[in-house]
Amino acid sequence: MKKKDIPQVQRVAKVSWNSTYEGIIPHEIQNNFLKRAYSYKILKRRLKYSMMLVAEVHGKIVGFANYSYVSSEGSTQLGALYIYPEFQGYGIGSAFLKEGVKILDDIKEIQLNVEKNNLVGMRFYQAKGFEKISETEEDFNGHTIHTINMKLKIKENMNV
Repeated sequence: MKKKDIPQVQRVAKVSWNSTYEGIIPHEIQNNFLKRAYSYKILKRRLKYSMMLVAEVHGKIVGFANYSYVSSEGSTQLGALYIYPEFQGYGIGSAFLKEGVKILDDIKEIQLNVEKNNLVGMRFYQAKGFEKISETEEDFNGHTIHTINMKLKIKENMNV
């Protein structure tokens, strides 16, 4: 990702969040979160302090993934993986996982959090070999969400 991509990444975040969390998280809470978490300033910071990948189709960004850099224990956090709904199911998510593993070459495991009712996300991560570590209830800006923490051990499972 480059700084010039920020507006397109913001659009992917909004469209995919609204689609993914319809009926799970109220729109007002989604939009307030998106304004903060995907502001220009925050995305510039993510670009500087983490790894941001984008997927393009015909020169337009259709998805993005955000990885933390690898810890001394060999772990990375996949903080975001969002793709326009109409481009899901074409291997873009799998490509983001493969590229992350390739670039972050000292990686031993990928950890992530996914909302329990995000069935598309849950199925995708389970199909890739991610295993549930824990489940928590969290207050997400005044709305209760059910977060599943998952991890994928890279050496044991190269299904990505």
